[in-house]
Amino acid sequence: MKSLIIGIVIIAAAVFAALPPEALGFGLGWWDDILIFFRGGLPVIAVLIGFIAIFIGIADMKDRAEAKKEAKTENKE
Repeated sequence: MKSLIIGIVIIAAAVFAALPPEALGFGLGWWDDILIFFRGGLPVIAVLIGFIAIFIGIADMKDRAEAKKEAKTENKE
């Protein structure tokens, strides 16, 4: 229950920070800063996700090769 309440408070704070004060009369107007952060951060996150996908692909290929070797040795016996 605590985590639910904390989550709702954090989301409300984030929305409050992003809202422009001119629109509703309250808010911090950080939307432009948030967009700048996303523009700078998303390419870095995309590269990291790409590296993770490459490593997973390599591990999968190694696992398949090992499984084929095990299948061949089992068939010989």
